[in-house]
Order: sequence, then C-alpha cells, then structure tokens
Amino acid sequence: MRNKKNFNIKRISKLINTYINKKKIPGAVFGVVNIKKKKTIISDGYRQLINKKIKVNNATTFDLASLTKVLFTTHQILKLHSKKILNINDLVSLYIPDFCQYDYNSWERKVSIKDCLSHHTNFPAVEPIYTYGNDPDTLRAFILQRRWKKNKSVYSDINFILLGIVLERIYKKSITKIPTGYNFSFNPLSKNIAATEICKWRNRIICGETHDENAFALKGSGHAGLFGNADSILNFAFDMLNNNISKEHSKLIKNKIYRNRSCGWEVSYKNWSGGNYCSKEAIGHTGFTGTGLWIDFKNKLAWTLLTNRVHPSRHTDSGIQELRSKVGDLVIQDCVL
Repeated sequence: MRNKKNFNIKRISKLINTYINKKKIPGAVFGVVNIKKKKTIISDGYRQLINKKIKVNNATTFDLASLTKVLFTTHQILKLHSKKILNINDLVSLYIPDFCQYDYNSWERKVSIKDCLSHHTNFPAVEPIYTYGNDPDTLRAFILQRRWKKNKSVYSDINFILLGIVLERIYKKSITKIPTGYNFSFNPLSKNIAATEICKWRNRIICGETHDENAFALKGSGHAGLFGNADSILNFAFDMLNNNISKEHSKLIKNKIYRNRSCGWEVSYKNWSGGNYCSKEAIGHTGFTGTGLWIDFKNKLAWTLLTNRVHPSRHTDSGIQELRSKVGDLVIQDCVL
C-alpha cells in the first residue's frame, strides 16, 4: 500500500452529510494527515442548534471527552517514564502515599500505573462522583479513601482520574495548570466551540465547559475535560506517526498489554471503532461526546472525526459507532489503497 498524491474524501464527506441530514448528529469535522504532513480538514453541519443555529467550521473547538486520556494523560505519563521521573511499573501508591491510607493491604494500593493505563484494574467503569459534593479537594479525598468494590477488569474512568492525581502530585499543581502542548486546553478561550448537552444537573446548555460531570466537579481530571480542534489533533498524530517521541514511548502505545489495549490506547481488532481495513499496527481512542482519533502506523496516516453527537441530548440514537467504523473503512480505501 502507498499513499495517493491527493486524499479522496468525497465519499467520507457524503457519508458525514448523510448522518447530519438524518439528524443523527448536528455537525462534524473530519481530518486526515499522512507521514509527510499532507493534511486535509473538512466540516459540515452545526456546532449549536439550541437558541441559535451556528455553523461548524474547520477550526471549531470540541470537548474531546475521553480523548483526554491519550492526548494528555497517557502522553504526559509516558514522557515522564521516558525521562525516568516515574516508572509505569511503579504502584500508584508510591506517588499517592495517602491512597487508601487506612488499609495498607487493600487491593487498591497494589494497582500500578501500567495497570491504570491499560485498564487492567478492578475499578468500576464509572461512578457519579459529582453527586458526593461540590468541593474538588473533598472529592479527590473521597476517590482516594473510598474502599472500591472489586469488579471485573473493564475500561474505567477511575483509572485515569487516579493518573491525573499522580500528575498533580508530581508537578505539584492542578492538572489544568500543567502545559498541554498542541494548543489543547482545559480552559478554552475560543468562542468557536461546539455545544454539547442540555445538562439537567447544571440547568444549562454546556458549551465551553466540560461536559463530563465528574471532570467538571473535580475542576480538572485525567479522564476527560480537554478541548481542541482537528488541526491540533492531527499535529499530535503527525508526531506519533513520525516517532517524534522516545522509542520506549512509541513501543508502549503500539504493543498490546491487556486484551486489546496498550498504554492508554486501543490496538486494532475486528469490528473496532476504526473500521475493518486498518492494519494490525493501528491504534485509536474515542470520546463520549462523539470524538475520535485513529493512527495507522503501517499505512502511515491518521484521521480524526469530531462530532457533537450529545447535542442537545445523549439520549438519542446518533449512530456514532457505525459512523466511526464506516469513516475508518473509507479512509483506508480512499486515502491509502
């Protein structure tokens, strides 16, 4: 396989437009970049429908939701690992000594950073932490001192909330004050931001503030809350494609550790979010708000699909999983083959 001189994105554009016209999603931005930094970005639909219809454009900023886990938290942890400031095989409790401080024999204190990165722990998928109070320091204490019920290993936000606290302890500052790179931000200043949900808890349309309730209540977290646009995401992906990171960093994001997961990322498998035509050397991640990034190292390109599929409500059939897969298939068919 080799890259064509020009990306053929006509079918991708038509597919996205179909989902918008069927009112599955309000709007979307799609972008693709190859190893030579040839980049194409397109947009369609609306970034906001309620009160006033506002068109999306190529520069629209999105709430990236769980892409925070790979674009920021994993990236930061692995940079520190490469610099030998931490070791991913270390226990989380080494950096958070007060973690489950009332029971030094608890299973939680035996969890490693690598376990959290690969979701090989026994924490629940999610917990409504925001319902336990509105003080971020108290909520952090609650997370650290709660005796968590031991569950089967699943993809868990708790893993990355803990990793966010590890970063805060190392940097000695709030996670929102740690430099993000690539023009990402936990506190976006742009007015060109895609709206997400009408939040029943906050009693307003969410736009420019974190959609994820726990990340909002914690006032910064390692699992969600990052904002960025397609150009920033593709610049990040370009650096991954060109191995503008340490060899160890590159190895840790590409190689499976547990099930279909590497450090932070999913590694391609049959019927995954990136479609069925990716190489075995592809990695990716998605975000609840309707975002996603996929990097195919063998085919030497990466793509992002950013939608505001939760606007104005998450309780609709957006078809986002099917859309992601179809887009991924068309990327490999039309931009590589």
